[in-house]
Amino acid sequence: MNKLITIPTSPNFITSEFSLLRAVGATSSPFSGKQRTQEFDLVAWEGTATLPPMNRDTAVNWQSFLMECVGTKNHFHFIDPDAKTPQGTYDGGYLAGEIRVNSGTNVTAATLTFAASTGTISSTSDVFDGLAVNDFITISGANNTENNGTFKITTKTSDSIVIVDAALITESSTANCKISQNIKGSEALSLAAATNSATGTIKKGDYLAIFDGAATTSNRVQLVMATSDATETSQSGSPNHYSVAIQPKLRNDLTDTHLVGFSSTHNQSRFRLADNRINWSANQVSLYGITVAFTEVI
Repeated sequence: MNKLITIPTSPNFITSEFSLLRAVGATSSPFSGKQRTQEFDLVAWEGTATLPPMNRDTAVNWQSFLMECVGTKNHFHFIDPDAKTPQGTYDGGYLAGEIRVNSGTNVTAATLTFAASTGTISSTSDVFDGLAVNDFITISGANNTENNGTFKITTKTSDSIVIVDAALITESSTANCKISQNIKGSEALSLAAATNSATGTIKKGDYLAIFDGAATTSNRVQLVMATSDATETSQSGSPNHYSVAIQPKLRNDLTDTHLVGFSSTHNQSRFRLADNRINWSANQVSLYGITVAFTEVI
């Protein structure tokens, strides 16, 4: 059985490389030079981090940690070492997933019309009820690929008409479209504050950890980064709403009330060693050197 291993907190790493691996295929026509790309599901953080030279009495803590990882078997909570502390001021520690489209239920069969000239999406029913300007929606099922994806609402004309921040392709009365939030493939999160009193900002570059449950002891299943400042909407008598663009896209659906960690206590996700071999070095005065190579648990 895999176990969660506690990673030492001292000394801190002196250098690190933190990278995002994506599986994107690309082909190019030898005749026209036109390119086509296809994004696949694989996306994961990986990297290396190097510790300062240590005496043996300090190095043993890290050696023991590496031994307890049992190669790539066990895992530990980790994040970009230089970005553990958020820049935003949100004071709730974590947030919770909250679907707001259609007043709380993702729509699985809507008839939509797309207008390229105005960026307008119209429905034959009030599917945009519950949404506000700056909320994000993810659409699938449209005939034109440009009309599928995650869009930010810039204007809400009514509960059946919104204007979004992307170039659309004109398309009329397309049935069986899906309008969703917090689903696999979404490039944004729809969230609620942890409590009625929690407030503050989430800034571009802040990391968020996706949990698979509504408890802080639930598994952390993905690490994402806010790619723009979140929009906070004040809700009298209830938790405030947050809307935030993220990368990478969600690997799995985020269920309502499941947590999204924000503070340095909650924003780390699960990582494991990148290799089954562990090693360290030492010099003539018994100063140890250790570099940790890691990859995100998928």
